[in-house]
Amino acid sequence: MTEQNKARSPFGVLVFHGFTGTLDSVSALCKPLQELGIPLRMPLLAGHGASSPEALRGVGWEAWMADADRAFQDLSLEAERIIVIGHSMGALIAINLAVRYQGVVDSLVLATPALKLVSLFAPGRPLHFAAHFVSRVIKKWNLKAVYSGASIPGCVPHYAWVPTDAIISFFELIKKSLTLIDRVNVPVLIVHNRRESTVLPESATILYNLIATGFSEKSILWLELSDHQIFCDCERERVVRVITDYISGRISQKGELV
Repeated sequence: MTEQNKARSPFGVLVFHGFTGTLDSVSALCKPLQELGIPLRMPLLAGHGASSPEALRGVGWEAWMADADRAFQDLSLEAERIIVIGHSMGALIAINLAVRYQGVVDSLVLATPALKLVSLFAPGRPLHFAAHFVSRVIKKWNLKAVYSGASIPGCVPHYAWVPTDAIISFFELIKKSLTLIDRVNVPVLIVHNRRESTVLPESATILYNLIATGFSEKSILWLELSDHQIFCDCERERVVRVITDYISGRISQKGELV
């Protein structure tokens, strides 16, 4: 074992926000994860977190995955095994990383995984065939932050609108990710809402049924009150506690095996 390997933490945590998202959308996880005392990264993906959604125009899933790769490789300098948390589109990125970095990804936390969207233009939905045509006619799509309860004051989870060419690329990432799920075989915690305005609840069951992970190492936490922005909505404290406890369990399990 090299000196570099000896210096690394047994675990690190990598957190990805969703499509059009800001770090506000996942910042509720920051302090609790830092308190675990392991390396943490929460990168902003290309085109996100800018002063205008125009920053996303012409940016696609290849750029988001390139950012994810860089963050993963950077964290791997400090951690031997990496737990990846992804919200919405971030969950798709986590799935891709689990396939690319088998043996290094320890486990996944996939929150409202964006596999099947409410939008009728999304992959697997009735009007998906028209999505490219619509994107040529309509160049921007308005977005609205929806909460079922009181949100965190000042939380701005995503842009107010999005360039439609970025949406088309997001759709391509959904289709690509669906082909990879059965190649993922690591422990996974799925978090989803019974009532959703963005991602259909069946996304969680699709993921649960397709993933190669054994039954004893995969589970779904169903939220009864929240909408899509679960880390800003009324059940955020419960969600953060469950995820933090899950990661603590992964760390403890590693310690018991050593």
